[in-house]
Amino acid sequence: MSLHDDMILMGEKAVAASRELAKLSTKKKNAILEAMADELTAQKEAIQEANAKDLAAGKEAGLSSAMLDRLELNDSRIEGMVKGLSDVAALKDPVGSEISNWNRPNGLQIKKVRVPIGVIAIIFESRPNVTADAASLCFKTSNAVILRGGKEAMHSNLAIAKALREGGLKKGMPENAIQLVETTDRDAVRELAQMTGKVDLIIPRGGEGLIKAVSEMAWVPVIKHYKGVCHTYVDATADVDMALAICENAKVQRPGVCNAMETLLVHKNIANDFLPEMIARFKKCGVELRGDETVQAFDSDVKAATEADWPEEYLDLILSIRVVDSVEAAIEHINTYGSHHSDAIVTADKDSEKAFLAQVDSSSVYVNASTRFTDGAEFGMGAEIGISTDKLHARGPMGLEELTTYKFVIEGTGQTRP
Repeated sequence: MSLHDDMILMGEKAVAASRELAKLSTKKKNAILEAMADELTAQKEAIQEANAKDLAAGKEAGLSSAMLDRLELNDSRIEGMVKGLSDVAALKDPVGSEISNWNRPNGLQIKKVRVPIGVIAIIFESRPNVTADAASLCFKTSNAVILRGGKEAMHSNLAIAKALREGGLKKGMPENAIQLVETTDRDAVRELAQMTGKVDLIIPRGGEGLIKAVSEMAWVPVIKHYKGVCHTYVDATADVDMALAICENAKVQRPGVCNAMETLLVHKNIANDFLPEMIARFKKCGVELRGDETVQAFDSDVKAATEADWPEEYLDLILSIRVVDSVEAAIEHINTYGSHHSDAIVTADKDSEKAFLAQVDSSSVYVNASTRFTDGAEFGMGAEIGISTDKLHARGPMGLEELTTYKFVIEGTGQTRP
């Protein structure tokens, strides 16, 4: 059988599974999710053995430290996947809930009700925990899912998917509700992206190249989870100690993820009080700094920032810094060079805060907090599919509600249209 035929068959199985999923009660779905969580725990050693193969191959292939960090499944990350499944089980099921309702003068009762999207294909790179996160969210919302991970995590993804399926089937999960593409052939991505009538939505998660390629080849709708060029702007009125803590956390706590800060903007009136200590902290943490001339004047180790640095997603211990004249200049910089992901202002000025919140065109905008909180679990949404930088139909962390669409339910008493 050809790859095309294999993928068509996978799509047909997913469509059939989605129809069975629509019949499941919330109680049944939650029991299945808990069984999946139990099976992940039971198969922890096998999952880590598979992950060790991927890590060894990644090191041999010369993957960066940031990429290897994304790939690793240590004890805490497996525990995080298990907890994520349980957390999703505990969340309110959006399927069937009313968004709104109203009555017409002719007596018709109209309801707008959340329903599953149907079949969702998710293409992702590096992070094998996405397998569990995506599967749990799609399952809870009664969507069948086809997962296609990167070749660097193939062993890990296969092991996780196996545990999820075996656990779910024990409690009555529809067969083929969760499928994993087991080939590394890139043509499989094209097949998925063009499988109209069988795939209702495709979500690419990964580097800029992947997202661009999927978007260009897709015939089915795409929600893009684009790169995270995240900024923190330290306003003139900022509390210096607060700003130091927020900026250090945003850059250093986990630099290889999409919600880590990549550019620091500092108001000129606070630069003398803030930058010397901030630069010292970053250097102590091993951060390579690239700045404009004003920033370089504070420390000779700061490299000259180029125009290419401002839109760059480093995903590493590298940070660009610019001193700006005003909050308006900071907003202009973010809207010009950012990726509409997550941006923060540290300020005590309500006017600056108001301007920043109203004018920064990003999916998540913070006041006096680290951008590292842009995450489904941190937002109380359980696990997440990813962070959408699109505007339709979902934006920011994609949780359960974002994996539903809606239909109109109209109840009458025999009305006909005149």
